[in-house]
Amino acid sequence: MEGLNCWEYFMCGREAGGVNSQEFGACPASTFYKHNGINGGKFSGRYCWTVEATLCDTKIKGGIEEKLLSCLHCSFFKQVNYEEGREFTLMHLEK
Repeated sequence: MEGLNCWEYFMCGREAGGVNSQEFGACPASTFYKHNGINGGKFSGRYCWTVEATLCDTKIKGGIEEKLLSCLHCSFFKQVNYEEGREFTLMHLEK
């Protein structure tokens, strides 16, 4: 079974074409293809802590520096870490 992407887990409706995407815009985690497949997610759906302007704690957060500490306490982040086990990717270093 594949794990949930962040927009499925939180049911925020901000995924591309989601019920809240018109009003609030599509979440960048649901459209940022560069991270597709990391931690088994679609686009950046299981790697959202590295994407700017995602919804965290009911607020849109900026860059990694602003949000990473809160992400470490996030139930979704913990779930992805648990599900991926040794294969969990916290940060992907580009070549």
